[in-house]
Amino acid sequence: MNKTELIIPHHVAIVMDGNGRWANAQGKVRVKGHKKGMEVARETVENCARAGVKVLTLFAFSSENWGRPEKEVSYLMSLFVEGLSREAKSLLKNNIKLQVIGNRLELSEKLQKAIDKAEKLTADCDAMIVNVATNYGGRWDIVNAAKNIAEQVKNGNLEIADIDEQCLANETCLSYLKDPDLFIRTGGEHRISNFLIWQLAYSELYFTDILWPDFNKTALEDAFADFSGRQRRFGKTGQQVVNSHSNSHSNSKQGEK
Repeated sequence: MNKTELIIPHHVAIVMDGNGRWANAQGKVRVKGHKKGMEVARETVENCARAGVKVLTLFAFSSENWGRPEKEVSYLMSLFVEGLSREAKSLLKNNIKLQVIGNRLELSEKLQKAIDKAEKLTADCDAMIVNVATNYGGRWDIVNAAKNIAEQVKNGNLEIADIDEQCLANETCLSYLKDPDLFIRTGGEHRISNFLIWQLAYSELYFTDILWPDFNKTALEDAFADFSGRQRRFGKTGQQVVNSHSNSHSNSKQGEK
């Protein structure tokens, strides 16, 4: 597919998998893979911004990752602090807003302060939004939303009869954003691993064997090319989608006259 024919998704979500395996294949310790992975994350933000992606959500550290070796977890936490401090000014310069989603209460005070500082620095940026999921889990997100709704009912601010899908969606971490159009997972695994369970209901899923430290601009464009060939039906028939696109194109042409 020609580059000019690519359909660029509005919101891209990525599970950046394969850092440890990449390091092992290079004969290096696992943490070297994570350091390289952070460099690739920075490049991916830049490549998505240039392509026209408006929202990028990266799965940096899941709530299950606490079970990894203590030294690896400690290194990841220090890497987050270092990365936030170093990248925040660059994001500001490029008008990119940074937000961190997940359960912050279990993070160190030092990391929480680094997150707050980076978010405040880029709060007014509007060219693109980068969400970094840290100590995040899709089930945690839904449970937390349910708790918020239960509290509203308890306080008399919400009737049970008024609870619907939109009501619950409004309480999730990314409630203020359009759901991901494209989900990418590197590293060869074919699962979403408790990432944005609610939000990925109608996302296009793309899996690649490429390990995250090797995920470059060409790999990203391959994902966009695959996405461009998908027909997103949202419960409708293929013919309905075709007719809808035809009508939209026709109305657009009439508006130009």
